[in-house]
Formats: sequence, structure tokens, C-alpha cells
Amino acid sequence: MSQVSPKLRVAVVFGGRSSEHAISCVTAGAVMAAIDRDRYDVVPIGIARDGRWVLAPEDQRLAIVDGRLPEVSGSGAALALPFDPDARGLLAIEPGAVPATLGEVDVVLPLLHGPYGEDGTIQGMLDLAGVRYVGAGVLASAVGMDKGFMKLVWQACGLPVGPYVLIGDREWRRERKRKIDEVKELGLGDGRAVFVKPARAGSSMGISRVTEESALEAAVDAAREHDPKVIVEAGIDGREIECGVLQGVGDEAPEASLPAEVLIAGEHAFYDFETKYLDGSTSMAIPPSLPSAAIEEARRLAVKAFESLDCEGLARVDFFYTTDGRWILNEINTMPGFTPASAFPQMWAASGLSYGDLVDRLIQTALRRPIGLR
Repeated sequence: MSQVSPKLRVAVVFGGRSSEHAISCVTAGAVMAAIDRDRYDVVPIGIARDGRWVLAPEDQRLAIVDGRLPEVSGSGAALALPFDPDARGLLAIEPGAVPATLGEVDVVLPLLHGPYGEDGTIQGMLDLAGVRYVGAGVLASAVGMDKGFMKLVWQACGLPVGPYVLIGDREWRRERKRKIDEVKELGLGDGRAVFVKPARAGSSMGISRVTEESALEAAVDAAREHDPKVIVEAGIDGREIECGVLQGVGDEAPEASLPAEVLIAGEHAFYDFETKYLDGSTSMAIPPSLPSAAIEEARRLAVKAFESLDCEGLARVDFFYTTDGRWILNEINTMPGFTPASAFPQMWAASGLSYGDLVDRLIQTALRRPIGLR
């Protein structure tokens, strides 16, 4: 009589302390629905906005409904992960009670976006605990989260990036005029737009399009509500194109998906949070209407951007394709959005990899990855 192999346990971590909390919840809801329950047991772990880890109910509604964003409530059994590579079991902690072991975890899916999750923090914790996880390691996550360091690495590797100015917390408080003058050199005030962004945030949180110098300080202050470090990028006259990248199987090279073009309808000036998630005014052209040679160049550059940061697992690379036929790298997301409307799963579906197969490949890639330095 054959013995049934035990199912692997996948801990799905979502929510978190960043301003992208709700989008992380939506991502987790879609991913958990796609995981093959015949092969995997799922342990849903929500991180409340105050940082509390809880065992989340699987039937929790993790979707945007009538414009209302989902959130981890913070109620339920508090969880902890022991920092012992020989004991990778989750602990449930209740006040006045002995911690209860919830069993070992084989792999973690850290579906966290933004700081305190996508930036290397949870990756470092999981490395300390000796637990395998999906996605980039500490360094790639941290550099990929920080748009300033990301661009510095790409420039050092000879990859094309657009003009930009970094504004640190101290610089804005003590050298504001000098930084404003630097931003003006990007073309602000000469009829050109600049984009003011938190240096370490995503989902288009805190971004402003600025066309007049008089609006710059308010835009920087708005970005600083999300991050004291701000990046100001020169507006690029070009089309917005995205490309998905997956770590290769075994020792094979990373693979790039068919790229997608972001198409914005209505009166929106750029691809902001509302257009991405709330009002349905965006669509994707996969592949975009570009020459085949240009598409192949985008895929090549996406893989090179992925490798230059030493990424693992997955990433989405965002470009501009200029009116004179040049590719300019904009940013990389080492844990891109995985909602049904997100570009990353749509691009891989168009490339022949279904949503469920994509999730399974990410889990299997993480399971094959050794623990420790790689």
C-alpha cells in the first residue's frame, strides 16, 4: 500500500506596516485562491498596520469592494517565528498562555509591498530563521526598494536611466534652495514636467506630477509623508512599458515575459494609484505595438536589470520607450503586484504561463534554493 506524501506548508504573509498594506492584502487573496491545495497546505499570516502578526482567517475578504480597501484587523492569535534554523515552526502566542507550536513551515510567500517587507527586512528575518522564501534576498530587495540606489547600480552596469535628483531628509531641511535649483536643471520651469516620488514606496503612493516651480515644495512634502527620502525624476517623453522576469530553472538564465504597455484612459495625467486600482481606467496591450527587435531588446534589458541587482525568484521591470526609439529603465519591483488586474501575472499568462502555474513555479523555485549564503 503506497504512502501518501505529506503536503508542503506554505505560509502566505501579507498586509504590513507600509502605505501599500491594502494592495498586499489584495495580492494575497488572489494568490491564496490560486495555490493548489492538493499539493500545499496554506497558513495565512496577516501583519497589521501596527506590526502585529496574526493567524488570519482564510475566508477573510481580501479584495477591493466598491472602492473599499481591505485591511488586516490585528485580532486573532499572535504569531512568532523562532530564530532557530533547526526548528522552523510557527508559534502562537496568547497572553498568559504557553506558546503553542503550529507546525513547521516549508516555504514563505512574503507578499508584502513597500517598506518593512519588500525592502529586505522580512527577508533578513527569514534568513536568520533558516526558512526558505519566495523572491529576492536581502541586498536585492533593499536596493530594488530604494530608487536612488537602484539607479546608481544600473548606471554602474551601463544600463540606461533617466535624469534624476535625490533629496535626503537633512538636505530638504537645511539645503532646500540648492536641491530646488538641482531639480530646475531637470527642466522644471521650462515647460517640462518632473515626477516627485518617495524613494522607497510603490503602488504610485505619494507621487506628484509637477510642471511649475511653485508646486515643487508641496509635492516634496507630500512624498515625504511616505518616506523622508525623495527622488525627483525628469519627465520622459515616451510610452510606459513593463516586463516580467522569472529566475531560471536550475542553472538556466532568467526568463523575460512578453512586455506590456500601460494604456491610460480618461483625463489622468499619469499612472497613479486611482488609475491602477480603483476606477478601471487602465488596460494592458500585451505585447505592445512595437517592432519585434524593440520587444526583444526590452526583454534583454529586463533580464540584465534583474541580474545586475542579483535578484531571485521574480521581478517586474518598468521602462520608457522614447519617441526616438530608446529604452530607459524606470524601476524594478522585486515583489510586484499579483492582483488579477496586475501586469505581472497578465504578462506571464500572455507568455504561456497561467496564474496557478506561475504561483507554483515561484514556490518550487524557492524550495530548491539553499538556506544561507548563495
